[in-house]
Amino acid sequence: MDVHLSSPRPAGSLALLLSSLPLGIVSFVFLVTTFSVGVPLSLVWAGIPVLMAFVLGSRGLAELERARVRALAGTSVPRPYAVLPSAGARARWLTRVRDAQTWRDVAYLLLLLPVGIVEFTLAVTFWALALGLVALPVYYRFLPDGIYAFPGHDLRWIVVDSVPTALPWAALGVLLACLALPVTRGVATGHAWLAAALLGPSRRRMREAEAGPDIRTPEREHVVAG
Repeated sequence: MDVHLSSPRPAGSLALLLSSLPLGIVSFVFLVTTFSVGVPLSLVWAGIPVLMAFVLGSRGLAELERARVRALAGTSVPRPYAVLPSAGARARWLTRVRDAQTWRDVAYLLLLLPVGIVEFTLAVTFWALALGLVALPVYYRFLPDGIYAFPGHDLRWIVVDSVPTALPWAALGVLLACLALPVTRGVATGHAWLAAALLGPSRRRMREAEAGPDIRTPEREHVVAG
């Protein structure tokens, strides 16, 4: 049941880093809203459906994240949920709530927002700077006055006003792009590791799986869905 971390492709790695932030925002807003509304209202039973949505929604978002990591990072994360009782709605819900994996999913989804901010910032900064420098010999002439001035036209520390003056910066952009590739893949691998650590089976659950079929994986579709 050990999760094997694959080496993600550059395109998949970049897509993973860019999509972490929007998914992190959606997950954080959903979890905080349903939990903060459901807990107070549960005193008068009105919050019970909201908390049920909290539990099912967290599992659904976690499943979406497993699929995203599998598709973009090439790492397949098992679904380590406890087997639900075959009968009795109350017993099934208690199993979901008492299952440690439910709360590991919640922890991961809450972490996804700060992690997504860091990943999105790194990806946009590296690639925007690299591609901007690589394309500088082409677009500088379309800027105001036909020049690129850094940090601005009032204070010109660096001036690019011809192809020869732009080429050294384009070469620097190529070097940055070469650096951005391993950085992007490395951060994506780290994201896959985090997903495997929290969304995948814990050491305790793996020991239980070795002792008996009490774990849910893609290969065990006959287990009752959680």
